[in-house]
Amino acid sequence: MGGFGNFFQKCGGAIIGGIIALVLAFTSLYRFIIAIIFVVLGMWVGNYIQKNKESVKEKLKNLIDKM
Repeated sequence: MGGFGNFFQKCGGAIIGGIIALVLAFTSLYRFIIAIIFVVLGMWVGNYIQKNKESVKEKLKNLIDKM
């Protein structure tokens, strides 16, 4: 029994992560999670652009000039 306990201590996170991944894959819940990630990413980008307008304009101008 000590061998199983040691194994679970070493690989417990991976086992739990694998079980969660299987549940997400079988229930198609991953689509919802990906959608939420895109929404949060869009909010973060919008906030960054709003707070750093001048530097973003300059970076875009430099990028366009390089093309």
